Amino acid sequence: MVPIFTPPLRIGICGFFLESNRWSPVTTQAMFAASLDISGDTLYQELSSAQPRTLPDTSGFVATMNRLGNWTPVALRLAAAQPGGPADHCYFEAFVEDITHRIRAAGPLDAIFISSHGAALTTQEDDPDGRLFACIRSLVGPRVPIIAVLDLHTNVSARMTDALSAFVAYRTNPHVDLWECGAEAAEHVHRLLRDGPGVVEMVKLPLAPPATSQLVSPGSVYSELIALGQTYVHGNVLNVSLCGGFALADCVKCGFSVVVSCARNDRTTARRVARALAQSIWSARQRFVSQLTPVEDAVAAAVATGHSSGPRLILADVADNPGGGGGGNTVTLLQALLAAGANGVLMGVQTDAALAQEAHDVGVGATFDAHFNRQNGGDRFAQTFSAQARVLALSDGHFVGRQGMLKGSVREMGASALLEIDGVQLAVISLRQQLLDSAQLDVLGVDLNQVRTLVVKSRGHFRATFQGFAPPERILEVDCPGLTTPNLKTLPWTKIPRPIFPIDEDATWP
Repeated sequence: MVPIFTPPLRIGICGFFLESNRWSPVTTQAMFAASLDISGDTLYQELSSAQPRTLPDTSGFVATMNRLGNWTPVALRLAAAQPGGPADHCYFEAFVEDITHRIRAAGPLDAIFISSHGAALTTQEDDPDGRLFACIRSLVGPRVPIIAVLDLHTNVSARMTDALSAFVAYRTNPHVDLWECGAEAAEHVHRLLRDGPGVVEMVKLPLAPPATSQLVSPGSVYSELIALGQTYVHGNVLNVSLCGGFALADCVKCGFSVVVSCARNDRTTARRVARALAQSIWSARQRFVSQLTPVEDAVAAAVATGHSSGPRLILADVADNPGGGGGGNTVTLLQALLAAGANGVLMGVQTDAALAQEAHDVGVGATFDAHFNRQNGGDRFAQTFSAQARVLALSDGHFVGRQGMLKGSVREMGASALLEIDGVQLAVISLRQQLLDSAQLDVLGVDLNQVRTLVVKSRGHFRATFQGFAPPERILEVDCPGLTTPNLKTLPWTKIPRPIFPIDEDATWP
C-alpha cells in the first residue's frame, strides 16, 4: 500500500491480553506485573526494541506503520498475563480508568491499535474486552479507526464488534502469524483513513469446539474453513475471522464466531459473508469432535518407544495446559510413566517454584527427596508426590523465543532445573507457562536427539517448534485429569449458552 498521509499520524497503542478459564485461580495484579504491564515511556521504548517484551502483533504493527509513512506511536498501556482465572476486577477497573486518563491526556488521535486476546473474564465482569473497547470508542468518537488484533480463541461479543472499525484474528493454530496480523492492522489503518468508517459484523453459532479440535493444519476442518473465508477478502471486505472461541471461560460469549470487517461502511456485504460462512461451519460441526488417548495407552506407547529405534513420540498433557489456565503441575502422567518403567522420556515444563528452588539449593549433581506440589494453592488436580531426583542442570530461566507467539521476544521461566527420576527427565520451572518453544529446554542444556518420548504440558502450541520431533500420527493427546480438559461434557457449566454442540448433540441452528 502506498502511504497517502504526509502529516504525522498519531496512533494510540494499548491492549489487555488474558485468556480466562472459569475454574482457574484468580489472575492478580502481581501476575500481570510479572508478565507484562507497561505504559507511557516504558511502552514506547519497548515498541522500538529489537527484542521487545510485547507480543509479535505489536511489533508487526509498528514495523508496517514505519514502512507506510510518517507517524507517531502514542504509547498508552499494554497489560498481559499468562492464561489463568478471571482477572481481579479492581485491577481491571483501575486499568480502564488509567487508559481513559491516558487517551484524554494524549489529545486527538488518528487511530487506535489494540492488542488483545479476547477471552478475558474478571471476578465481576464476563466481557471486559467489550467494556474496554466500548470505553475507548466513547472517548475517541465514531469516526476514529479502532483496530484490534485478537486470538483465534477469542470469545466475541456484540459490544466488542460494535466498538471496532476492523477486527483481525489469528488464522493459524499453533499461532505463528501474530506479526502478520499486526502488519495487516496497520494496512487497515491507512485504508480506513482513506475510505471512511469500517464496520464489523458477527454471527454466533451454538458450537463450542474443544481446543484440541481447533488445530489449523493440512487436512483439518479448521484449515479448510479458514481458507474458504479468505476467498471472500476482496473489494470492501477487509478481513474474515473465524473464531472457535474458548469454551473454558464458561460465559454467555462462548461459541464459534464468524466476524467480517468491511470498508466504506458496507454492512450489507459484511452480513452476507458472515451468514454464508456460518452455514458452512455449522454443516461441518461433526468434524470438530476430537478423540483423546487413554493414559494407559499413552504410557504403553512411551514404554515401547523407549525400547525401539523407530519414530519418536510426543505425549501432550492437554488437560494441564498452562496456555488454557492449567497449573502445569499435575503429576498423573509422570507417576504413570515412572510406574511403567518408561525410559528415554523428557517431560516439561512442570511448574513448581518450591521444587525448582530446592534443586538450586542442593546444586548440580546432587540427589535429593523431591516433593511435588507442596504449594499447590488449593488446586485439586495438583496432587502431592515425592521421589528421589538427581539434579542434571540449573538455569535462571531467561530465554528469547524463536517461533510462534514468542518469536523474538524476551521471556523468563524463573529459577529452573532439569531433574532425573528413575530414567525420566523433568524440566521444572518457577513461572507458570506452557512448553511451546525449544529455547525453554535449551537453557537447561537438553539434547533432544537423546530423547525418545517428549511429554509436553501444552494443548497445541508446542507443534510449531517440535513438529519435526515426531510424525503427526505419533503425537497423542492424553486423557488426563486437569483444569483444561477437552472432555467438555464433564465440566460443571453455569453460563455457557445451552444447547451448544458438542456438549449438547441435539443443538440446532439457525
